[in-house]
Amino acid sequence: MGATRPLVITAGEPAGIGPELCLTLAHERLPCEVVVISDPDLLRNRAGLTGINTTITEIDVADAAAARAGNGELMIISRPFPDTVDCGRLNPANSQALLDGLGLAATACLDGHFAGLVTGPLHKGVINDAGIPFSGHTEFLAELTNAPTPVMLLVAGDLRVALATTHLPLRDVPNHLTKDGLREVLQVLLAGLHDQFAIATPEIVVCGLNPHAGEGGYLGNEDTDIIAPVISDLAGQGYKVRGPLPADTAFTPAAGHKDAVLAMYHDQGLPVLKYAGFGHAVNTTLGLPIIRTSVDHGTALDLAGTGRADNGSLLHAVKLAAELAST
Repeated sequence: MGATRPLVITAGEPAGIGPELCLTLAHERLPCEVVVISDPDLLRNRAGLTGINTTITEIDVADAAAARAGNGELMIISRPFPDTVDCGRLNPANSQALLDGLGLAATACLDGHFAGLVTGPLHKGVINDAGIPFSGHTEFLAELTNAPTPVMLLVAGDLRVALATTHLPLRDVPNHLTKDGLREVLQVLLAGLHDQFAIATPEIVVCGLNPHAGEGGYLGNEDTDIIAPVISDLAGQGYKVRGPLPADTAFTPAAGHKDAVLAMYHDQGLPVLKYAGFGHAVNTTLGLPIIRTSVDHGTALDLAGTGRADNGSLLHAVKLAAELAST
């Protein structure tokens, strides 16, 4: 059973593949209605370039819950871009409008107009080039919704990988790992697996930070001094949390059953997830007061306007958001 209200989708970086991926949704069998926030002229232009024959229908936020799309029809909330959009060419002049659309989508979810938010890929660099500090969707949405501990969770079938830290330089990761912070991440992850994914007693394997989980202190003390005490404390409260395990062991069958693996940093966990599920993996954010899923890929500027972009990850993101909304 899908969501009873529509999902709202942000098309992402206008120079990338996000707009044409959204166009393909008008020709797919979806679990619920979807509404896209984007520039209608951009979408019509991209439909012409790619040959994705789609009828663009503009609606208001207030009318979204009652809207029903016909075959080949895409309902959108119009948010025009102030400057030129060319395929594959980033334009910082459009960055603020892009973030305004994302903010509108999240606020509309908070206000109950939509069952959840699905986000297309953004390009962090061009937003920062516009003079707007931006580290990612996760942090932006957490600030907008006043969520203290957002947790990035990537999903590919039964494989779920969460991150203790997100978009940080590698050299900064050890300084951001604290007992309190790690405990909060694990509590959000446990609650999200239970409440949103309907797993009665979630089991989590926690990666160590250092090779061999620190080798008893010979390869770093973070594993014994920070990670292990938090795991011990939660396990003592009855939660099924194990580790720290070396990352090269945590993902293998030898680590036993797990509903999720918690990696300490971005590139410790995501290469495994993307190798296992590229094209159908989904990024979701736990700890927000709204449901949010996203594609697991970037803007693919070189493919924009060609019609060759694969919509698999977007389809899975829509399906997962609908499932989470109906849990």
